[in-house]
Amino acid sequence: MFLWGNRVSKNYYNLDVRNALSQLKTSANGLTSNEAQQRLEQNGPNVIPSKQKHSIWRLFFKQFTDFMIIVLLVAALISGVIGELIDSVAIFIILLLNSVVGTIQEFRAQRSLEALQRMASPSSSVLRDGQTVTLTEEKLVVGDIVLLETGNITPADLRLIKVEELQVNESSITGESQSIIKQHTKLNNNLFIGDQTNCVFKESLITHGRASGVVFATGLNTEIGQIANLLQQQDDTKTPLQIRLVKFGRYLATAILCICAILLVVGLMQGQPLLLMFLTSVSLAVAAIPEALPAVITISLALGARKLLKQQALVRNLPAVETLGSVTYICTDKTGTLTQNIMSVERVFVGQQQSDQLAKDCVDLGQALAISNDVMQKDGIPFGEPTELALFEFAKNSGFDKYQLIQKMPREVAIAFDSQRKMMTTLHHTSSGVVAYVKGATEKVLANCINAQQADGKIDVDQTHVLAEAEHLANDGYRVLALAKRNFESLPDDIEAATIEQGLTFLGLVALTDPLRAEVPQAMADCISAGIIPVIITGDHRGTALAIAKRLHIAKGEPKMLDGDELENISNQELINNVTSIQLFSRVSPIQKLKIVKALQKNNQFVAMTGDGVNDAPALQRANIGIAMGQTGTDVARGAADMVLLDDDFSTIVRSVKAGRRIFDNIRKFIKDTMSSNSGEIWTLFLAPFFGLPIPLLPIHILWINLVTDGLPGLAFSAEPAERDIMKRPPRPPNESLFAHGMWQHILWVGLTVGGISIATLVWGIERKVDYWQTSVFTVLVFSQLFHSLAVRSERESIFVIGLFSNKPMLAAIGITILLQLIVIYTPAFNQVLHTQPLPLIELLTCLALSSIILWAVEVEKYLIRQGFLYKNQ
Repeated sequence: MFLWGNRVSKNYYNLDVRNALSQLKTSANGLTSNEAQQRLEQNGPNVIPSKQKHSIWRLFFKQFTDFMIIVLLVAALISGVIGELIDSVAIFIILLLNSVVGTIQEFRAQRSLEALQRMASPSSSVLRDGQTVTLTEEKLVVGDIVLLETGNITPADLRLIKVEELQVNESSITGESQSIIKQHTKLNNNLFIGDQTNCVFKESLITHGRASGVVFATGLNTEIGQIANLLQQQDDTKTPLQIRLVKFGRYLATAILCICAILLVVGLMQGQPLLLMFLTSVSLAVAAIPEALPAVITISLALGARKLLKQQALVRNLPAVETLGSVTYICTDKTGTLTQNIMSVERVFVGQQQSDQLAKDCVDLGQALAISNDVMQKDGIPFGEPTELALFEFAKNSGFDKYQLIQKMPREVAIAFDSQRKMMTTLHHTSSGVVAYVKGATEKVLANCINAQQADGKIDVDQTHVLAEAEHLANDGYRVLALAKRNFESLPDDIEAATIEQGLTFLGLVALTDPLRAEVPQAMADCISAGIIPVIITGDHRGTALAIAKRLHIAKGEPKMLDGDELENISNQELINNVTSIQLFSRVSPIQKLKIVKALQKNNQFVAMTGDGVNDAPALQRANIGIAMGQTGTDVARGAADMVLLDDDFSTIVRSVKAGRRIFDNIRKFIKDTMSSNSGEIWTLFLAPFFGLPIPLLPIHILWINLVTDGLPGLAFSAEPAERDIMKRPPRPPNESLFAHGMWQHILWVGLTVGGISIATLVWGIERKVDYWQTSVFTVLVFSQLFHSLAVRSERESIFVIGLFSNKPMLAAIGITILLQLIVIYTPAFNQVLHTQPLPLIELLTCLALSSIILWAVEVEKYLIRQGFLYKNQ
């Protein structure tokens, strides 16, 4: 088989140019058209297959795979078989609406993501048959010679052949925002991808210079392709809500079957008809299942996703909205996520002091920054190598415009930067002669400066002090450049670095950095206050990563760090044992990012991963929720993520965390409400036979109560505002039960209380020998559940503090439900269908008063919670 560009067999950076060309069976003149066509047919196009997109029908049927949905489908079928078509149809309609909403949201997210992706295929200049031709990148094959220049996107992985001042931004792969200076000579040892300076990789940006290189990997064999392979190999990660609901569904199904079996046996022992007891048991089973739960969850998630979309966050998978409310760790890439992925001058050092501004009297330094660079304008927009562009912009903002100065000080010649000298020089004509401006590494520039003793006794430069200042800035994560000048009477005849770059006068230092995004510090502080632990995982150097961590105050004192080499030399178990104590990882590879996320998950942590580069994609997909940047993010990163920040605003994550916590709270409130209410029905039916009382309710009553009290009021919980302390409490423990914090106790005592009130109503009616005793019990159960829905709108705060009108949909739902109940009580047609009888007004008011007991009882419970007497250790 023709295995051109097998990544495993050869590290091309370890070969010199001649051997690399020989290994790839090509030459400096490129391939012939026939050779290229043969390789294209055998190895396929230079493309990375995109993640398979799901059809709308597949998305629709996917909604029915959840365990709770399956249980409800079975319940609906049973209801239909026993003749209760109303309830059967109601369940099917709710499930259908749930599936439609979920399908539409996921399909819209899929379409929106496609709109974000760039569909155009870039073109490249390639040598074929010894001639330069322009080809789309998918037609490139291993062995092609590609010509690169400033502004190009590298179309494949290349071993460089010739280099002219080449600088490349590889941040989408390595995570480093600073451009890498490239060369073509052979390298030794086993090197990190960011240190392979004689190679360039697919999707990297050429920021300066030009070069030619031979393709040694295409498609899935490229560095990006290897990352795409990691994405294909990963399993889907279940969300916290999905995990909790699966457990909830299984426990609920088991409990319901047991209770119904006991009820059936007890009724038969009491002498009740078999058919009546069977229908009652099945009706109770159907009633006990909260069939509105899928609709409440989906509507809550859809409303949350819609709100976040208005705030520029695209939710690709609905459960991702709630997942953010559960995360315990946020692992974030640095470049392009915490920082802007641009270079910017933040500090200057002139004379003996630092400043964030350039003084107006620093004319020489301002002119040097403005004109000693290769920045050009394209369509009126400055373009160039990121560091030079930063110097240009800083000078312009300080009042030194390159295009005005260049008219007075035209550039005559330049001495290009190289890795040995680590300096660059430009020479310009002035009214008094020629000036040479030099910039470069501090120690190199200072070594060529003079300490001339001036007439006033002052020294031009104290090299020891300047070097100490440069080291201090470097330790703070800055890239430091020194600038100097030399005056000539006329343009020298010998334009050589050794001649020109001597006897220099020091002008100052400039400190550059990739600045933090404006919203990041506050957003990070909000995450910390919400009990979420931030972790920086970056491909950047140790010092730069440490400086960012300190500026964000992500750890008290010195944060514990681990770099890629150290990570490579420890076992998976060692990482699992220590990962929760480390908040900073530097110089890591894509597979190591994935390894870190997995290690945190092994510690039962729910992990959010943010990033924008191709190197982030495997970790984005593996994390419990992956969050990609929409503007600066790559297509691969966006495709792997669950959420895309369309405006790249990190603070949206904090808003999403709040939305996720609110959604989970509201789902929990619904479960608390409906299970407490259903518990009341169960206790009423279960206890009545033990007291020698008749069956309090008919099957049709149970199904009606279930329909009206779990329907509209249940859906209204999705509109409940967030609790006041929602962002001041720690995340929920990943293994925490859905019934924690007193929920199961609440369900038990509320169920018993409702059951007690209902049985008391039953006894009261029988003792008075009224015909409508069953309608009274029926009405008490409906009204008590409505009062309970009102009471549990907050877990701690009184309903009279949060306000009756703070959730208007809930008031509307309760009003409609009361109206429906009055219709079935006082309408002859419904009296026949539901076997009800009209209640006297005093009886109706008494039922209302008895039902309100549950509201006051829950208010007492919340008071005891606020005082710390209940559930304080849960």
